[in-house]
Amino acid sequence: MNVLVDTDVVSFTYKKDTRSALYESHLQGNFLIISFMTLAELKLWTLKNNWGEKRKNNFAEFLKDYLVIYPDENLCEIWGRIKAYSHKFGNPIDTADAWVASVAIYFDIPLVTNNRRHFENVRNLKIISES
Repeated sequence: MNVLVDTDVVSFTYKKDTRSALYESHLQGNFLIISFMTLAELKLWTLKNNWGEKRKNNFAEFLKDYLVIYPDENLCEIWGRIKAYSHKFGNPIDTADAWVASVAIYFDIPLVTNNRRHFENVRNLKIISES
């Protein structure tokens, strides 16, 4: 099965955070996908924390287990619909979260996240969350 993995779960897994155990069964044996937005957030994380080259290279190696999806016209359309719908119905969604959700909807795959509340108002989004 294909799953889209949110930034928080990727970081839990990389850090071997105790919360990563909550998501192990949802990740093992599945084809792991991340949004370009997740990749950008993870790159920001390494920069803000002044990671050295060795640690950055180790992280890049870890990320090879994930397919990164980049935007195209169709993905941009879905992102726009998510943002418009959330605005129209008074449930605003963060721009970054809308990009992540748009990938899950585009490929009709579940999103594995520890931030259920960020996504729970997105129509047609399948969420796997232990929070």
